[in-house]
Amino acid sequence: MPETARPSPASGFSQLCMELKRRKRPDIIADRIREQIIDNDLMPGDRIPQAWLLPETHNASRGTLREALKILEFQGLTTSKTGPGGGVFVAGVDTEQAIKMVDNLFLFHPPSIPDIYAMRKVLEPQLAASVAGRLSPEAFATLQDKIRLYEEEPKTAEAEYGQRLAELDFHIALARHAENMLLGFTCIFLVSLLRDMTACRAIYKEPNPALREAGLHYQIALLRAIRTGDSERAATIMREHMEAAERYMLERAEIRRRRSGDAYT
Repeated sequence: MPETARPSPASGFSQLCMELKRRKRPDIIADRIREQIIDNDLMPGDRIPQAWLLPETHNASRGTLREALKILEFQGLTTSKTGPGGGVFVAGVDTEQAIKMVDNLFLFHPPSIPDIYAMRKVLEPQLAASVAGRLSPEAFATLQDKIRLYEEEPKTAEAEYGQRLAELDFHIALARHAENMLLGFTCIFLVSLLRDMTACRAIYKEPNPALREAGLHYQIALLRAIRTGDSERAATIMREHMEAAERYMLERAEIRRRRSGDAYT
């Protein structure tokens, strides 16, 4: 039987927008409390005023208010403490949790490989240029340690797959040192999307020693440019790396598509 057709990216995005518009009462209250936190410049560790958390304040039942507080806690924006000195407090949102939540938005409507690399080819060179000459010795050592994870020839398919993921981790580690937090967050998010896509996981699991060598070549050259503070060279190397990675991913995706098509003919 032919494979069931997947929804187009446009229709998938429209469906996501419709789902986001279906707001329930607890969601609305959670948003209201969030706005109060922003308007009053509350910071992580600050207690949320009790008056904001009363059912009558929001003209809602206690159950509805509890659901709203659960939403805020799930989002990582608040935390609750019991006992003396307890209450509801503002929490610092964890980057990894935030990435995963945004990633889940695209879990069942993933972007295409060209969509992801269209952004990576622009943002990752900017990232590389921005950190050139600005990394501490400790940060530089962290990046070198990531490379060492895939320097040696893998002995098993599982080891080779692990090396592919370690290469992606290199890009995540680099993005964590970005002075522009939004740039770093977006670069990490794009890598997270690649790691979660079924098609990309299948490609990463395919044996390809030449791919590991190519990745090492680019990243070693990139580290040299970063160490010497050559931002233009760092951006050029990263751009070439992203272009080569995109070509490889698209080629392998097309081969897999053809194989899948042959299986049904």
